[in-house]
Amino acid sequence: MNTLELKKTANEIRKGILTSVHAAKAGHPGGSLSSTEILTWLYFEEMNIDPADPKKADRDRFVLSKGHSAPGYYSALAERGYFPKEDLLTLRHTGSHLQGHPNMNDTPGVDMTSGSLGQGISAAVGMALSAKLSGKSYRVFALLGDGEIEEGQVWEAAMFAGFHKLDNLVVIVDNNNLQIDGPVSEVCSPYPIDKKFEAFNFHVINVDDGNDMEQVAAAFKAAREVKGMPVAIVAHTVKGKDVSFMENQVGWHGKAPNDEQYAQGMAELEAIGEKLEKEIG
Repeated sequence: MNTLELKKTANEIRKGILTSVHAAKAGHPGGSLSSTEILTWLYFEEMNIDPADPKKADRDRFVLSKGHSAPGYYSALAERGYFPKEDLLTLRHTGSHLQGHPNMNDTPGVDMTSGSLGQGISAAVGMALSAKLSGKSYRVFALLGDGEIEEGQVWEAAMFAGFHKLDNLVVIVDNNNLQIDGPVSEVCSPYPIDKKFEAFNFHVINVDDGNDMEQVAAAFKAAREVKGMPVAIVAHTVKGKDVSFMENQVGWHGKAPNDEQYAQGMAELEAIGEKLEKEIG
């Protein structure tokens, strides 16, 4: 895909996020919308995956360590063809395979069950080590929240990954600076994030705008060239990106839009999509 097509795909994923959270009347739209470009790049450009064979042995692995951003993850998986997009309407419903946090036993394409913050990166590190010990070439990607990295377990995992030189591991921090209780800089500041990962022997790539597809692409391309150490991509993003009333609003961390808000948000996303269609020609 070219950049414009990827932007259009990201916009479709955002529509899926809004639609699923509205249908569930619950969920976490803010951090799903902030990480959409990252998920789009991973699932449509970066990773060696096959929706027709979700468990293929040599596939790249992805772990959503910030598991509450499942609406974004599910929407990306549906857009990529792992399951019908109509399933998004069943988010959090009894009997649905799309629960509030990802479940690897139920959902095609989910490599690791996640939920409790901090645990996902540990699983990702284990996967990366397993690949090294088994002589496998697959890579492992883990998406963390900036509030999540206040968890001590994150840094135990980082220490282990750096010590074992797991250069098949890429950790991405969705740095939107908002967590459930307020700005991360005020709740329990993890800054400077880049220096912390460097201290644990990671190669760090800072992305000034993690909602800019060109910058995201450049970061992942640079990550491919790193040898002998794991990579941390620190992406500065906007919580609630592209839905005007959600942008940079902490209250939209874990809240569903009502019917009027849903209509407004979808209209804004439709307008973005129409503009991209004209640019694509």
